[in-house]
Amino acid sequence: MDSPPNVFSPAKLGPVTLRNRIIKAATFEAATPEALVTDDLITYHRLPAAGGLGMTTVAYLAVSPGGRTQGKQIWMRPEAVEGLCRLTEAIHAEGAAISAQIAHAGPVADAKSNGAEALAPMTHKLFRAATADDIAEIVAGHATAARFAIDSGFDAVEVHLGHNYFCSAFLSPLLNRRDDEFGGSLENRAKVARRVVEAVRRVVDEHGGGRIAVTAKLNMADGVDGGITVEESLQTAKWLQDDGCLDAIELTAGSSLVNPMYMFRGGAPGKDVPAMAKIMREYPFYDAYLLDDARLFRAELTMPLILLGGITNRETMDLAMAEGFEFVAMGRALLAEPDLLNRIKADGDAHTVQSVCTHTNDCMMTIYSHTHCVLTGAPDKLAAADLGG
Repeated sequence: MDSPPNVFSPAKLGPVTLRNRIIKAATFEAATPEALVTDDLITYHRLPAAGGLGMTTVAYLAVSPGGRTQGKQIWMRPEAVEGLCRLTEAIHAEGAAISAQIAHAGPVADAKSNGAEALAPMTHKLFRAATADDIAEIVAGHATAARFAIDSGFDAVEVHLGHNYFCSAFLSPLLNRRDDEFGGSLENRAKVARRVVEAVRRVVDEHGGGRIAVTAKLNMADGVDGGITVEESLQTAKWLQDDGCLDAIELTAGSSLVNPMYMFRGGAPGKDVPAMAKIMREYPFYDAYLLDDARLFRAELTMPLILLGGITNRETMDLAMAEGFEFVAMGRALLAEPDLLNRIKADGDAHTVQSVCTHTNDCMMTIYSHTHCVLTGAPDKLAAADLGG
């Protein structure tokens, strides 16, 4: 039996060669006040790239103005390309690759700040049911967003199929009780996600020059009664694999709409605020906390998988490699210490370097102001840090 790969060894993600197997997961940056790239956003991604990442993921590049979770987020349009080019060039200069996460927020969209209706499988006081024409427009919007990502120099496009955003909401039996071709059976509920991924792949194949990877972020479970279950998600993943449109799946969990802490684990900030208490449930943090569910996907799928959740040290990275995952994804630990990976790599087999992240999740309370670690400070305060080689 072959020994597992070194997490710091190069790896192929579709047509893209990453210098190592560590990806920065998409995390809201709150660095685009005009819905366009800023120097602040570039710094946010440049620091962990200089700190040793294989690839960073730019969070939430919406496929339409109404698809944003908040009206200051970037939506993919011609005016955004110049700034996105500056961003990708800065990351490439640090030796890392860069992925564009494209998405429509669906029921999680902020209609007020977006100045547009929020769309979902079913009508509610906060959103209305998407028509067949709306669905077709959103599918086409993902394709257009992918084309802008290609034009902007990205190495990969990540399609967001998780967290009860538009595609994920259609997958959810709790949120999707339609009686048309997009509701009822899992096969029907999965049509939106599969059509979106197929549309993105078509654009990448036609315009990507054979150099762009396509990945998806998929919920294994919503952590909500009546929501997406591991069993249904695994079937969806098998269909996505059979469709042949993805180079990897990043496995996630939780519902931004109903139960966000199922994704994060650790402290539940805001749980003492009455308006937030219902959804801010607390779950214990432990290393590789999504691994048990992810193992089921690894056992049934042959395609590359990205393990997310509680990846903070070399021991856990090595465990992921031993379990057969091709990549790991990190979020909060790199927000706290952009240079963490260089230090872990330099530490070798000593395993003495540990993340300073305490998993209180107080950083979550900064995601619509200026995302930063409350322990180590905002990214602009770290810009002059010595990140090593």
